[in-house]
Order: sequence, then C-alpha cells, then structure tokens
Amino acid sequence: MTTTAVIQARMGSKRLPGKVLRELAGVPILERICRAVAQSGVEDVVVATSDSTADDPIAAFATRLGVAVTRGSESDVLSRFGRVLEEHPRTIEVVRVTADCPFVDGHVIDEVIDALRRETADFAANRLPPPFQRTYPVGLDVEVCTADALRMANKEATMPHQREHVMPFLYENPERFHVALLDLEEPLGEFRWTVDSPQDLAAAEALAEIVGAEPVPWRTVLDAATRHPWIGEINAASVQRSLRHHE
Repeated sequence: MTTTAVIQARMGSKRLPGKVLRELAGVPILERICRAVAQSGVEDVVVATSDSTADDPIAAFATRLGVAVTRGSESDVLSRFGRVLEEHPRTIEVVRVTADCPFVDGHVIDEVIDALRRETADFAANRLPPPFQRTYPVGLDVEVCTADALRMANKEATMPHQREHVMPFLYENPERFHVALLDLEEPLGEFRWTVDSPQDLAAAEALAEIVGAEPVPWRTVLDAATRHPWIGEINAASVQRSLRHHE
C-alpha cells in the first residue's frame, strides 16, 4: 500500500503560458517541485497532465526526470486523478500539489498526511477556501485524501468547479466526509509564493535568487521574504483565482 503524490500540471495558463517549465535559479519550476515532493515521505510521485498535445512538453520533461506521468482530460481534472488510481492500484492515500507552487515543502506534505492519519479523516489540507481563514502562505497548499474518498468524488461530483479543482466535493460535504484542517498559530496568508502571473514569476525569481535552486524549508523562504519586503510588492496586486472561476 502506498501514498501517491500527484503534481497537477499544464502548459495552458492564460496569464502565464508554459509557467510550469519556467526556470527559477536555473531550475524549471516543475523539476523543483518534483524534488521537494520527493523529500517527503510519499512512496510514489506522479505528474498528472492532460492528453492535449499542448501538454506533450510536460509529459516529456517529467519522463526525462524519471517521474511517472498520467494523462487525461484537460478540463475534468478529477477524472485525471481517478486515472492515477487506476494506474497505481496500490495507492491508499493521494496527495494533491499543483505545479505552480515552486516553494512547496516536503515537510508540510508530511504534516498534512499525518493530520489525515491522526484524525482518521477522509480529507486533510492546510487551507480551505473562504470563509475559512488562510494561515499558510499562498503557494504552500497541500491536500490529501484517501483513495476511497477520491473514487467516491470522481463517481459523484457533478459541479464544474468540483471536477476542475479535484477535492471540493469532499470538503463541501462534511456530513459525509471527515475533514481535517491544519492551521498555523500565526496567520501568514498575506505572503504569496505561487506563480500565476508575470508578477508572481518575478517575485518567485527574486526569492529563488536568495534561497537557491534546491528546495528549502518554507521558513527559509519566509525569512527571505521578511528580510526583503520589496519582493512582496512585486506581486502585491495579484489576486488568487476564485474556486469557481474557470480559465
């Protein structure tokens, strides 16, 4: 039985096309994320991209890294995750990470997995959409669920945002699924370390020049961002997409 981390990746961002293969400190973002995820306690790592020819570069790049690839629907990402379970039938827990979060931390992944297990939950995360307060910086988002819960979501979820964002069916039905939420004691949600726009990329490049090419503990990134507040000003106007917004 294994815990499988699924890195959700695509080339077709409207605001920053090809962002997942852009480089930070000389290393493509997707590679940096694969390295960070590999530092966690998961047994398998999979890059899940679409079967569109536009995403061929992602599949080819992940293969060169020696990372497993699953391809499926471009818009129905939940079904893509369902295909991961079909191709990795020993999976009992699924970790979801998106490929626009270059500073994701393997230790945070382990903490969310531990929360799932400790509370015998169906789903665990270190952030939920409003009205819940975000305490982790944007870009450290980790979601974990049991394989059984994911199969149920894939079978029953019908809303477009549930199919696109994979996990909402689970936390939107708390009467059916046990949800565990991991929060920090200090609210740090004002920090933005994701890459969704040219301004985000510029801020991430500035941080990477300070912390280096290899994955580092997120507190190291926080220290860099705190010591150099001008970096946060670069993408201060960037706004996180609404859960129900579809590109």
